[in-house]
Amino acid sequence: MKLTFLGAADAVTGSRHLLDTGRQRLLLDCGLFQGYKALRERNWAPLGVPANSLDAVLLSHAHLDHSGYLPALLRQGYQGQIFSTGATRDLCEVLLLDAAKLQEEDARRANRFHTSRHDKALPLYSSADARKVLTHFVGLPRDGRLRLKDCEIRFTPVGHLLGACAIRVETGAGRSLLYSGDLGRTNDLLMPPPQQAQGAEVLLIESTYGNRLHPAEDVQARLGQIIRDTLRRGGSVLLPSFAVGRAQALLLVLQRLRAAGELPHHLPILLDSPMAAQATEITRHHGRLLRIAPHELATLDEGVSIISKPAESLKAAVRAITRPSIIISASGMATGGRVLNYLKTLAPGARHHIVFPGFQVGGSRGAKMIAGDREIKLQGEYVPVNAEVSHLEGFSGHADAEGLMAWMRKLDRAPEQVFVVHGEPAASDALRSRIQDELGWRVRVPQHGETVSL
Repeated sequence: MKLTFLGAADAVTGSRHLLDTGRQRLLLDCGLFQGYKALRERNWAPLGVPANSLDAVLLSHAHLDHSGYLPALLRQGYQGQIFSTGATRDLCEVLLLDAAKLQEEDARRANRFHTSRHDKALPLYSSADARKVLTHFVGLPRDGRLRLKDCEIRFTPVGHLLGACAIRVETGAGRSLLYSGDLGRTNDLLMPPPQQAQGAEVLLIESTYGNRLHPAEDVQARLGQIIRDTLRRGGSVLLPSFAVGRAQALLLVLQRLRAAGELPHHLPILLDSPMAAQATEITRHHGRLLRIAPHELATLDEGVSIISKPAESLKAAVRAITRPSIIISASGMATGGRVLNYLKTLAPGARHHIVFPGFQVGGSRGAKMIAGDREIKLQGEYVPVNAEVSHLEGFSGHADAEGLMAWMRKLDRAPEQVFVVHGEPAASDALRSRIQDELGWRVRVPQHGETVSL
């Protein structure tokens, strides 16, 4: 049995782990690299093995750093099935089609303004590719168990996002591997705590928050204070948000603040992300997977203005300069999407507040802003950042270092080997050190492209 790390080995994105059992090749996740340009350029390279040599893709969840490379995989010749939970498939339909649309728009813009280094800018994949990949998805039985040739596979819910699961593979030879996917928090606003998975000889553990703890702050109270302070000086609050999961958590908190009388009922709340509106409907459809009460789920977007058309988005961005509002818009790391309209109009104004709720990958525009950059490049021009900038890590859907360690301690047996993946180098190494010192397990951080025999 061999394991090849085709992504998320030296970075927090691009999750792709190839398990070769000797009888079949299984790809655990198929994600996009995000953040630094050197990482994003890996998306344009071939997978690393012939796509048509893969027997199946096992998808832990829908976030693009775990699923966003799937249409590119089909373009390289993959013809097999993609196994996931039903919620993951539903979210992937929204995420992959949106990712393709953004890439097509970026390519058209680059060709129109001649900003590409190439004769003709092309998208990584098209909307047609994204639609085609959806036909390859296969749902799981209700118990999350699956048999592929000689392998027994089990998906175990781990919070974090609708449909997110850890994946355990046991071969006919009795060898087993457990991949954590992205682990959620025990006190997440929307999702229940991670369920405990069965142990295995080999463990792949994510390390997004491997070197830090979530602050002990009350995120609802802090966001309420930020909004009230900003309103007093006549400003608007911009919340760059992931459309799936984070936007719904923000809507929940805003509704709770309004119900408690801590926000004016007349204060405009704008949801400027068609994808977030779609994801909210999917969230309602899969409400049994959530931890919130049915009445809160039903009223997530009550009294919220949904902005659907691009022209409306541009007008709303201008109105927000003089009309105090709360705006939720994608993308969550301000790397693209409609949130750029609002950054362009609000960032120069000192009375406004830009709040990043959750993790910001290194190299992203959001990471630079919370690090203190006072100027950002938007669509080819530099925009000053005079607005107040805050980072609310308490909205993160990831388990922190203590949460990761607690999940591992509860495994029913110690693994023979642990590989720390899906983290920035400092985070991965910090978690590696804790696993070694506190658990006494054999552990290391693999290198990108490395193959190991198990």
